[in-house]
Amino acid sequence: MAEDSRFWASGDWRVSEGKEDEFVERWTAFLTWTKKDNDGFRFARLLRDTGEPGHFISFASWSDPDSMSAWKEKPEFAEHFGACKGLCDEMRAGGYTLAVSV
Repeated sequence: MAEDSRFWASGDWRVSEGKEDEFVERWTAFLTWTKKDNDGFRFARLLRDTGEPGHFISFASWSDPDSMSAWKEKPEFAEHFGACKGLCDEMRAGGYTLAVSV
């Protein structure tokens, strides 16, 4: 599954202290909606920093860049993304293509 993933959305989340569990719940709801209602979505992962419990990195795999763009244009995206981002002190997001796989 991951071996042929070429298009990615990613987030670098710095969650406010004490909001980590709520963030995980909101992110899970966000990506559950994504999986259910968005063509081209493949899978997602949320990683938690072992040395900094409020720091998370997320990755979502997409079959093509058009599907990823369409996802970001839906009103539900803004609602779910905003609910997650609202718990953060800092957040950076981006879209990526695979450079190399080992």
